[in-house]
Amino acid sequence: MRKTLKILHTIAACGLIGGLAGHMALLIVAHPQTPRAYSALREAIAAISDYVLLPSLAIALVTGLLSMAVHKPFIDKGWVLLKAAMGILMFKGVLTVIAAQADHAAAVAERVANGEAGADMLARAIAYEWAALWTVMALSVANVVLGVWRPRLSRRPAAKAREFRPKPADARTVAARKQPSVKAA
Repeated sequence: MRKTLKILHTIAACGLIGGLAGHMALLIVAHPQTPRAYSALREAIAAISDYVLLPSLAIALVTGLLSMAVHKPFIDKGWVLLKAAMGILMFKGVLTVIAAQADHAAAVAERVANGEAGADMLARAIAYEWAALWTVMALSVANVVLGVWRPRLSRRPAAKAREFRPKPADARTVAARKQPSVKAA
């Protein structure tokens, strides 16, 4: 079960970073000659967001949380808790910002193509989209680095203090061990 979750988590992380990179690549080349072509390109970006980013992020988040439940020592690891917190931030970023911005920019591009809105409105939407993309990409890469590096960030400061240590013997026990035993005849 642990290996299956790890494999799914890793594949989902690959899909998430790949989806973000694809989204960025399309934004970089998103300068078609006609507003209709740009609108079609925005539809492609929205499709990447809906069919790659959101499912990958959901699978990564769920498998990460399930891994914590299945493998109990993960709960005491600081790097796991940090990954979980960043995963929730990424989910919020992708769900509320990137997906919404992609859909919003596609709608604005359609309005620009129909002559209902100006190009400056689209430029502002794209600027917000870039900021969100870079933020989520940084969080995604940091999550992968934490998963590979696994730094010693522990909630319990002295990990060695949990090791087995014998209880100190009291004076009566020590004295009893030193005296020879007397057998009755």
